[in-house]
Amino acid sequence: MFKFFKDKLKDAISKFSKKAEEDSEEQVIEEIEEVVEEKVKKEAKKPEPIKEKIKPKVEEVIEKKKVEDLMPKKKSFFESITEKVITKKINEEQFDELFWELELVLMENNVASEVVEKIKQDLKMDLVDQPIKRVDISETIKESLKRSVEDVLSFGKIDLVKRIKESERPFTIIFFGINGSGKTTAIAKIAYKLSKSKLRCLLVAADTFRAAAIQQLEEHGRNLGLKVIKHDYGADPAAVAFDGVKSAKARGYDVVLIDTAGRQHSNENLLEEMKKIVKVVKPNMKIFVGESITGNDCIEQIKKFNSAIDIDAIILSKADVDEKGGAALSISFVSGKPVLYFGTGQGYEDLKEFDKDYVIKNLGL
Repeated sequence: MFKFFKDKLKDAISKFSKKAEEDSEEQVIEEIEEVVEEKVKKEAKKPEPIKEKIKPKVEEVIEKKKVEDLMPKKKSFFESITEKVITKKINEEQFDELFWELELVLMENNVASEVVEKIKQDLKMDLVDQPIKRVDISETIKESLKRSVEDVLSFGKIDLVKRIKESERPFTIIFFGINGSGKTTAIAKIAYKLSKSKLRCLLVAADTFRAAAIQQLEEHGRNLGLKVIKHDYGADPAAVAFDGVKSAKARGYDVVLIDTAGRQHSNENLLEEMKKIVKVVKPNMKIFVGESITGNDCIEQIKKFNSAIDIDAIILSKADVDEKGGAALSISFVSGKPVLYFGTGQGYEDLKEFDKDYVIKNLGL
């Protein structure tokens, strides 16, 4: 997971650190020369004749001592030289030049521009004009990047099972996404997970635009031993969804999982239909299912869906084959919505709960 991104990120951090160290060598020599020159000038000055002064009062001496103690001590010549050698500072111009390669890596791996800019500002705050020990440059950059990524991924966490058990029944979830995003498979995985937690699930086939979609959900229902509510091909999706909720109430189901037709985020008519289903059903949760491997396309999709119906949470399918990871890193930050699960395979059990530490580890940070 995210192997390509991980390798590229590691290489970029290494180059960033190496370049920062190289850029500092000339700067260090110049700074040391300045310190030496200043010392030579001071020693070349002739001492002024000391005029005899009246001995100050004891109280004045004590007061002067107090003031001197409060003033910062002047560094010795050796201390000044040592500080120049073992520490460095990156100015803003150097930082912008150094960050460029890291920025390219982030963009190449489908990280959203909003996230790239945030990471840049975070690193700039941590690194620009800050004294950094030369032996720690690489680790300092890596730790700064890690803190920024942790912040990007900090968008709350939803315990779905707990939320359902604490809510009135039936708890209704509608799943949305574009064609081929793995939405129906994600529903089956959620149903499997909830059934393992002793929650009775009812599946509803409200994707009436494709006969194959109804058949696919029915097949999952048979495999999992779950009932499926369906209408004929071409029926009103909102009516199917409404009947599903009505049936769940009558038969004492805990959860209703409603499948909907995949729709392109640019198709306004289908987006309006999506709004109609939400208005009729009034679900407890609206989940967007997007393909992790589609990168920035996935980001644009969630923006459009979220604008239309205010998505509550996200499932990223096919995360196990996502070599880049930009969508996983960006989608919550851009949408303001938490990722519930990663789809990590074809089996019903292949649903991994979102964990920011897991993402950070897979990025090699």
